Amino acid sequence: MANKLPLEFYRQDDVLLVARQLLGKHLYSFVDGQLTGGIIIETEAYKGPEDRGSHAYNNKRTARNEMMYAPGGVAYMYICYGIHDMLNIVTGLAETSHAALIRAVEPIEGVGIMRARRNVFNDDRRLCQGPGALTKAMGLTKLHNGTDLQGDTIWLEDRGLHFIDDQVHASARVGMNFDGPYKTIPWRFYLRGSQYVSRPHI
Repeated sequence: MANKLPLEFYRQDDVLLVARQLLGKHLYSFVDGQLTGGIIIETEAYKGPEDRGSHAYNNKRTARNEMMYAPGGVAYMYICYGIHDMLNIVTGLAETSHAALIRAVEPIEGVGIMRARRNVFNDDRRLCQGPGALTKAMGLTKLHNGTDLQGDTIWLEDRGLHFIDDQVHASARVGMNFDGPYKTIPWRFYLRGSQYVSRPHI
């Protein structure tokens, strides 16, 4: 854990920059005595009250999204469609309500554990291919909402892997079911050519 990302990383003002910088970082979980982890290769940025795609749009504040208003450096987790647990990284200072969704991870640590959790044994590309898949593979649920990323349950590390701009594609976020500029704004970032990226991709 010597390379664990410091709080200063999460508390940068620009959530788009943080979402882009998360690519190549290593995400780890230690749940039920089991270590799993992988390389983040797809994220989406959600920019607080101005962003119609954000749970915090128009400064809406609920029991569900309260963790978005915490200082950067904690996990914001919620259940999507009543099925999928979603891992978001809260960024910025307190009350800014910015967050970056982790959409896909290339599994590298505890792959056998991930296979068992996902019941997928014939294609490792599918283990963490999508936000609901990766949380299941890593043993993360809504119960981990508010987890301090400086702790030993969920954390991120910088292992020196950085992608240049030509390796990264920016596109519209997935599942924006409303009209207007925030439906197509290119705030989804992913590693070009990666077989671990969620669908759809270019």
